[in-house]
Amino acid sequence: MFFDVLTKLLVQHSLHELEPKRIFGEYVRFTLVYNRGAAFSMSLGSQSRWIFGSFALIALYILWKLYRQSAPGERARALALGLAWGGAAGNLIDRIREPRGVVDFVDVGVGTVRFWTFNVADSAVTAGAVLLAWVLWREDRETSMAKKPTTDATRVEGRTGT
Repeated sequence: MFFDVLTKLLVQHSLHELEPKRIFGEYVRFTLVYNRGAAFSMSLGSQSRWIFGSFALIALYILWKLYRQSAPGERARALALGLAWGGAAGNLIDRIREPRGVVDFVDVGVGTVRFWTFNVADSAVTAGAVLLAWVLWREDRETSMAKKPTTDATRVEGRTGT
């Protein structure tokens, strides 16, 4: 969250809106834009700032509850939830402090074919979501493997030592 807010402040002070600065040729540029909507510039009209801000507060609460329910030592889960929480908090801070919208600046693409402009918070939310999906998939897989019925040979082997 700190790194996200810091990078946004630096970009706002060093770039002019919609004037790309090449970082890695035409492929990666920093282009200051303000996103009043949500992911991929989704908009809910003039109240987007407050509606998406409310969604962010709800998401932060849910992520915090999931973290509190995690067992000690679940590092991958804690990292995933922390990344998602930090990213959501970073964008929420922008919604509160910047009436023009969330500050986005990472501009990736080739020539005129560009991906949506994003920021550090968006990257953290995405990485956190992907990692959390992987963690939950692993947990589900381990649970289903533990519930799998054992064969008669396995049952006999287990009883011979008792």
